[in-house]
Amino acid sequence: MTDPKRTLSPSEIFEAALTGWRQDGETIAARFQTKSFVTGLELVNRIGGSAEQANHHPDITLTYPEVSVTLSSHDVGGITSRDIDLARIVSEHAAALGVTAADHD
Repeated sequence: MTDPKRTLSPSEIFEAALTGWRQDGETIAARFQTKSFVTGLELVNRIGGSAEQANHHPDITLTYPEVSVTLSSHDVGGITSRDIDLARIVSEHAAALGVTAADHD
């Protein structure tokens, strides 16, 4: 998973073992139960800073009481190592705030 422009296969995405993330077509997504709007906003701000550093920007929805994050590499039309890397960072930010990923329906 070193070429950031190569789309990953479903098995490669599965092997990345991203806790709380699920593949949905050409994206990976997670929902984080923040339990408060302020915590959700802090998570969004941390994600935003990391996204800017990586020059790779997720779709984020902030609501009470959760934050939804969707990642995809639009330039190649699929999921790449950039998405896996940023998903791990997002999960680290959530863990640092005591936030867990919600179960998907």
